[in-house]
Amino acid sequence: MKFKPLLDHWRKDAVPVRTAKEYAVRLTTDDAARLHALAELFPGRSIEEIVTDLLHLGLDEIAAAMPYEPGPKVISRDDHGDPVYEDIGLTPRFVELTRRFKKSLETADTRVAQGDHRANSGPAAKA
Repeated sequence: MKFKPLLDHWRKDAVPVRTAKEYAVRLTTDDAARLHALAELFPGRSIEEIVTDLLHLGLDEIAAAMPYEPGPKVISRDDHGDPVYEDIGLTPRFVELTRRFKKSLETADTRVAQGDHRANSGPAAKA
């Protein structure tokens, strides 16, 4: 599936709520074979690193594929004085949601780190 049809699919079809505890996936046999082939071609990279890099690239590409949809509101003027309309497409919502989830994830990471720090500095840690 290409990214544009995937975006259309995601936009139209609701996804059931899922846990955020892990990002484990089950791959098709073909995709798993290609990952193993890449890991063998690039022995300095683990499969986890390859998956992370591919996912990062895919997320960047999907964000870039989101089309600009001009709205009715003029938000500025370009160098030639032509109006620039606000984007009412997926991009602004995606950017806002990304910021919100990033903040939430960072807050959760901070709490975990503080919990670990307290656990390591309590009475049991001194014994």
